[in-house]
Amino acid sequence: METPFRFKEFSVAQDKCAMKIGTDGVLLGAWTPISAEVNSILDIGAGTGIIALMLAQRSFAETIDALEIDEDAYEQAVENFENSPWGDRMFCYHAGFDEFVEEMQDEKYDLIVSNPPFFANTSASEITTSREAARSQASLPFEELLHGVSQLLSENGIFSIVIPKEEETTILEIASSNKLYPNKITEVKGTKTAKVKRSLITFQFLQKEIEKEVLILEESRHNYTPEYKKMVAPFYLKL
Repeated sequence: METPFRFKEFSVAQDKCAMKIGTDGVLLGAWTPISAEVNSILDIGAGTGIIALMLAQRSFAETIDALEIDEDAYEQAVENFENSPWGDRMFCYHAGFDEFVEEMQDEKYDLIVSNPPFFANTSASEITTSREAARSQASLPFEELLHGVSQLLSENGIFSIVIPKEEETTILEIASSNKLYPNKITEVKGTKTAKVKRSLITFQFLQKEIEKEVLILEESRHNYTPEYKKMVAPFYLKL
């Protein structure tokens, strides 16, 4: 049996999950802005539950909901939530996003996060493994994601997402058609000379000037930058 991944305040079992803990999820969990007013959080496509757990550690939100369509991943997230210090305020739903949006029409969340499926060009018939399914947009197209978010986000709420840099323009256009506007964009690079691989973006219903930053992860192989270390220091036992 695989040993759970240990963080400072919680552990994450991931033996049943197609998508293991990776930099994208940890980045999103650490980078996402959380104000003291955030009372309800939703994590769409929870996987192991890592992002929801990080946000539980960082906030006093009374409600931390997560949504996961894959049965094995859902069971794993539930187990990880129950074994965490915040099990009493964490809940995972096993459903598709469209069903969830329909069911929760009257619910509004102050913060919604998603590390969504990435491979836009994979058709459902080409998906052979659960890892590919977890990474394929066929399971949750950006249009459906942004439309649902616009219905579930509170008036002053924030939606936070991590996506491949090349998907940024598409996401901004789809968001805008759902009256969601970017207010912070952090471009993520592996090293100073590497090209930008990921964009971390927060959206709100309010249009304002976009705060732009670049985050570099490593100075050299396994030698992390002070900025990245500072960001993930509350979580990793050692870096």
